[in-house]
Amino acid sequence: MNATSLAELLREAEDQHGRYEPSAPKHHWADWYAAFIEARRRGRTPDEAYDDASAVLEAARR
Repeated sequence: MNATSLAELLREAEDQHGRYEPSAPKHHWADWYAAFIEARRRGRTPDEAYDDASAVLEAARR
């Protein structure tokens, strides 16, 4: 992945995290970003990646 592609994914993660953050339990943003970007790299849509990242953080809380 080149820097331009990574920057695009980081901006997308930032946008998506903005809708997760208000209702989310305490967490570090980097954990959610990493799960979101990894899901996008696997070909998941932004909405699917949002769900995946949110699920990863929920699972980590248990």
